[in-house]
Amino acid sequence: MSTHPSNDDLVLRSDADGIATLTLNRPNNFNTLSTPLMQALQRHIAALKDDTSVRVVIITGAGKAFCAGHDLAEMQADPSEKAMRALFALCTENMMALTQLPQPVIAKINGVAAAAGCQLVAQCDLAISTTDAKFGTSGINVGLYCSTPSVPVTRNLSRKHAMELLMTGDLISSDKAVTWGLINDAVPADQLDAAVDAMAQKIRSKSPNAIALGKDLFYKQLEEGMAAAYVRAGDAITCNMQAEETQAAIDAFLDKRPVDDWPDRN
Repeated sequence: MSTHPSNDDLVLRSDADGIATLTLNRPNNFNTLSTPLMQALQRHIAALKDDTSVRVVIITGAGKAFCAGHDLAEMQADPSEKAMRALFALCTENMMALTQLPQPVIAKINGVAAAAGCQLVAQCDLAISTTDAKFGTSGINVGLYCSTPSVPVTRNLSRKHAMELLMTGDLISSDKAVTWGLINDAVPADQLDAAVDAMAQKIRSKSPNAIALGKDLFYKQLEEGMAAAYVRAGDAITCNMQAEETQAAIDAFLDKRPVDDWPDRN
C-alpha cells in the first residue's frame, strides 16, 4: 500500500488494489470542512480524475466523526458576503467534482455526518455507515438553513423526508438513513471496512470504461426529460457496444467462458 498525504495532511490518500481512499484528517475538529481542507480535497479529486489505475474512490473521516459540516468558527471569523461566496463556491466545486469523477465514490461513514457532512454523503455515489452513525442537516438549529446541503439531499430523498431533515435539524439514525435512501447500508463498526471493501471490489471487477460511461449517463439523464434521456441513453449504449473489450466480454459470456481482466480506463 502506498500513501500520498497532502502537504498539510488535512486529507490523506492511500491506494491499494485499484482503490483509492481519501481520509478527511481533522479528527480534533470532527473533520469539519475548513477552507484548507477543501483545497486539499480539491487537489486530490483533480489527481484522481486522470488516474486510470484507480477504479473506485472511498471517502471517510479520521477519528470518531465522518464530517460535522463547515467550520463555523472560520465562517464566523469573516462572515462577509465575499468570504461566504468564496467558501461555498469552493465547496460546490468539490461536490460537483465528485459527481464528475469517472470512478464511483463510496462514502465510508464512521460517525456523525452533519450539515455539509451530510451533503458529502448525499453527493457520493454510494454510502455505507456504521450502525451508530447519525445524519442530519443541523444548520437550522443555529438559524442557518442548510441551503447547499439541500441540493444533493433533495436528489436522494423523497420530498417529505428531505423537508423533515432540513426543517427540524434532527439527527436521524442509520436505520432511518437506509430507509429514506440516504445511504445504502449500515453495519456494525467492526464490519465497516469489510462491507465497504466488498462493494468496492465488486465495482472494481467490472469494466472501468463501462462504469465511467454509466456514471456519466446516470447523472446527466436524471436532469433531463424522459425523451431526451432516452436519446442520451441510446447514444451511450451504442457507443458502449463498439468497444472491443465489450465485444470480447459478450463472446466470453456466450461461450460460457470467464471474462478476461478488464483493461484500465481509456
